[in-house]
Amino acid sequence: MLIVICPFFMAMSYYFYILRSELKEIYYYGSSDDPDRRLEYHNGEQKGFTQRYRPWKIVFRHKFRTRAEAEAAERLVKGWKSKKMTRLLIDGMIHLEDYL
Repeated sequence: MLIVICPFFMAMSYYFYILRSELKEIYYYGSSDDPDRRLEYHNGEQKGFTQRYRPWKIVFRHKFRTRAEAEAAERLVKGWKSKKMTRLLIDGMIHLEDYL
């Protein structure tokens, strides 16, 4: 019996990312296996929260081994409800590992 393992699936990583509007200090928090693709989506979608504050840029991304870990980081940071904490995270003054 021959088992073939596709390296694409073995190496998949997930990311927690933060977008910042280039118009004003508005942040969007998300998780994805491809933050760059999501940035294109947010800058091109026709409806929703991100449409109002385009263009967006990625200001932070953190790699995780699993989707669950990335989503936990997203929930954590969203729960802070604090631009100050978001700025500290982006600037490297605090680290996700200290809170997860």
